[in-house]
Amino acid sequence: MPAAVREGSRVSARPRAKASAKPGRGRPAAPARGPQPAGKLQAVQGAGLTPKQALIAAGAVLTIAVSAVLGTGGRAEMVGGAITGGVDKAFGAAGFRLGAVHVQGASEMATKDILAVTGLYKDQPILGLDLEGMRQKVMEVSWVEDVRIVRLLPDTLVIAVKERKTLAVWQHAGRIRVVDQHGRIIPKADPARFPNLPLVVGVGANEHAAQILPAVAARPRLANRLEALIRVDDRRWDLRLKDGSLVQLPAVDEEAALLQLEQLDQRTRILELGFERIDLRDPNVVAVRPRDGVLPGQLVAGGA
Repeated sequence: MPAAVREGSRVSARPRAKASAKPGRGRPAAPARGPQPAGKLQAVQGAGLTPKQALIAAGAVLTIAVSAVLGTGGRAEMVGGAITGGVDKAFGAAGFRLGAVHVQGASEMATKDILAVTGLYKDQPILGLDLEGMRQKVMEVSWVEDVRIVRLLPDTLVIAVKERKTLAVWQHAGRIRVVDQHGRIIPKADPARFPNLPLVVGVGANEHAAQILPAVAARPRLANRLEALIRVDDRRWDLRLKDGSLVQLPAVDEEAALLQLEQLDQRTRILELGFERIDLRDPNVVAVRPRDGVLPGQLVAGGA
């Protein structure tokens, strides 16, 4: 390969003054050589050029390679693959190798799964990475809602993730799963690792949780006492409190019923009285049922 550099130097050098011809001492001119893409790229690197200059030179090589592929007919795929591999190696030799991967917008648990599916490893040629193929693999990770992958030359890859937000823990048919804001199950999310997520129970609870949970969370006195939200006949909610009380909401206009409960609690502290049931299904009447026949505020044996 150094010979290619030297020949190039002779071509670009100024013509020397013609030496006096002597019989028997003339030398035949060296035969011209065809283009040698890989050799020229190595020569560029050996000349100590910057990565930017190497990139420009490699671009010229790639142009020649494309021309060769277009003229090979049925062999295009084979030749294209070989040339791509050669260009990748040449770029890698010029410093375009993977040195850092930054995953943005993902939790620690999601980041591990994302890096696992990419199959990335240090010092692989960064220009040979199939970003669209990698994106499709990352999209299959259960944590990921959307992803964008950016290549920052010479050595960095950025994986910007929009992660699915955990909304609640859903209990149904004897199974407990974590669901996102759309009610979809996140398969790799361990419910035990999300003790602070609200618990929703029953058929349809996962799909309708996003509608009721913000209204409950906006009322801290109620939210702090909440044990679970139970979906009844997939049409309305019962709120099970930690003390065993049950708040029954109507099938429509849940927000108005919760506001009614909040105002009543501000006046009477109804959530602290230990009723077995607070029925808000009729907007005109708040019906309550004492626990075990005990009137609110009445003391019984054991201080219950």
